[in-house]
Amino acid sequence: MGTSSNFGNMFSAAGASLFLSFLPMLPTQILLNNLLYDASEMAIPTDNVDEEQLQRPAHWDTAFIRRFMMFFGPISSIFDFATFGIMIWVFNAHAPLFRSGWFVESLATQSLIIFAIRTRRVPFFRSRPSTPLTVATLTCVTIGVLLPFSPLAHVLGFVALPAGFLAALAVMIVIYLVLVELGKLRFYRVRLHGAPLARRRPEREHWIHHRATRWSIPGRLHRPTRPTRAAQP
Repeated sequence: MGTSSNFGNMFSAAGASLFLSFLPMLPTQILLNNLLYDASEMAIPTDNVDEEQLQRPAHWDTAFIRRFMMFFGPISSIFDFATFGIMIWVFNAHAPLFRSGWFVESLATQSLIIFAIRTRRVPFFRSRPSTPLTVATLTCVTIGVLLPFSPLAHVLGFVALPAGFLAALAVMIVIYLVLVELGKLRFYRVRLHGAPLARRRPEREHWIHHRATRWSIPGRLHRPTRPTRAAQP
């Protein structure tokens, strides 16, 4: 979740810098975004776990995390760029309005996505998250939406968002979650049937052996032999 979210946000920020004459989000706003997001996800240890995930031990798989990041990260970037287009071409957004809109959209999408990717089932209908996780996530999103309208908006560099943008954002979030559900079906189906996503490279065993040799002692250790007594006549 963290790698896909960060990959998508950084890809969006890099793309936005190609055509914007200002920073798409201020450093303090990025830190605030991360603070709210991370605080809400501290409730993950309280979450419910699907029965099929407990049938066998789970192993740390860096390759799987990388594939997950490369698959779901660009999906979030699609909606980031959609937000950019709405802010620029529909609302003629200046820098503070643009940053406020992307802050709310980014925080909402990366927070609500936890309900979809926490399970391989359909969220809420076939797999319900824990109450603390649900409350923490929805509270985080609510705070993000209210910040541009709060007394702290000027200090944080935000401005009030138009009602039309909030309505468009609600529609985009629904579409985003549906698209992630469809992508989730595709991602796990390909991995389950042993297609390239689950394929292991044949040279992996050689690579493991090569790395292991760095921590091995070359040659054998020979113990010094005890001197034997001379045979008595």
